[in-house]
Amino acid sequence: MGILTDDGALVAAAREVAATLERAGHRALFAGGCVRDALLGRPLKDVDIATSATPDQVEALFRGQTVAVGKAFGVVLVSHGGFQFDVATFRTDGLYADGRHPDGVRFATAEGDAQRRDFTVNGLFCDPESGEVTDFVGGLADLGARVIRAIGEPAARFGEDHLRLLRAVRFASVLGFAIEPATRAALERHAAQIRTVSAERVANEVLRMVCESPRPSVGLNLLRETGLLAHILPEVAALCGTAQPPQFHPEGDVWTHTCLMLDALPPPRLPSLALAVLLHDVGKPPTYCEEPDPATGGTRIRFPCHAPVGAELAEAVLTRLRQPAARIAEVKSLVSGHMRFVEAAKMRRAKLRRFMGEATFPLLLELMRVDVLHSNGDFTAWRFLKEAFDSFKAEPVLPEPLARGRDLLAWGVAPGPALGALLDELYDAQLEGQVTTREEARDYVLRRARSQKPVLDKVTPPPIPYA
Repeated sequence: MGILTDDGALVAAAREVAATLERAGHRALFAGGCVRDALLGRPLKDVDIATSATPDQVEALFRGQTVAVGKAFGVVLVSHGGFQFDVATFRTDGLYADGRHPDGVRFATAEGDAQRRDFTVNGLFCDPESGEVTDFVGGLADLGARVIRAIGEPAARFGEDHLRLLRAVRFASVLGFAIEPATRAALERHAAQIRTVSAERVANEVLRMVCESPRPSVGLNLLRETGLLAHILPEVAALCGTAQPPQFHPEGDVWTHTCLMLDALPPPRLPSLALAVLLHDVGKPPTYCEEPDPATGGTRIRFPCHAPVGAELAEAVLTRLRQPAARIAEVKSLVSGHMRFVEAAKMRRAKLRRFMGEATFPLLLELMRVDVLHSNGDFTAWRFLKEAFDSFKAEPVLPEPLARGRDLLAWGVAPGPALGALLDELYDAQLEGQVTTREEARDYVLRRARSQKPVLDKVTPPPIPYA
């Protein structure tokens, strides 16, 4: 079986790095995920190289092209051909006292290196020249069976590196594989150990799962069933079993609704949108209530203010996961606004345009689409918004204001809070089409200002300058 011998730029550059190592008398093999993905016909994101050369020997061969990113663990980053490659010395690992990193490493053979890796499908090697695959751990059989299996004793592998608990679920979800029973049983027994992993690494695994999986619901249900979800995202775990009014949500509880929505987003999914869908209804469990229903004489389920409550929870979750401030702000805005489409047809034109002019609106429109798709299926309000938004393709939804604060000051409006309010009112009038020129804007300001003394200064407003 020959793989990874094509002339694509990434692979070609990696083969040149491997050839340099081989010419110096060292063994060099493509390793891990690139071999797995090539065998599965998946596009390659990177190529890792495992070698018998020590880090010092790698640095000597590629002077000026290396960064010792993990030299203590035998890893050197090599830049070549516009790409960067992890070049790692064959090694076996010592004890993992912190549950993430080995206390030390010993350089070893290719077979020893394969045995210290996480899962069999990630323990394969490939000869850069011939493309022949070397399998010391049964990875080829597990690729054929579409199984994620720990190398060796599953509990030992998870005990060494607790992040592997999440990686097992992510690989199963992204690749569409099952987790081998003994591996899954160990995962369930040791799920609580995920609490020791840094928030950033947890967030990265969850993001990759929801953004890259053909069906994110597979990963989410694995997280829930194995107990991991309750440790990393208890707010999302609470969605399971939270009932919804059947007339609006015939699909089921909030958990089912959220899973269906994520599956409906075509990959690759934008992180902010995927997170917003995942968290859009986290406000429902804490706002759940039942109240008398006069129409039936029974009770009805309600979630008063679940969108703003959910927005605050989403912000707290993403802050805990140490996400970038811009992403947190985007997701919070999407969660906060995801119910506003129901009132869109009743909005004044200015309010509607301000709503559609928000930076997150295109993402919000997609969130609303999958929300309706997997609830009552009534797209009336969504279509109204989509058509209104599309009508502005030839012009900006929010045009440049005809006047700014300095203009109002020049026209004699006194500084202060009233000036800001008048400026907002003027822009609304512009969005409504009531004011279309600078001269009309000035007349509007003077008319409104005179009726709101002492907003207008006792100065004769200067004429509007014309260019």
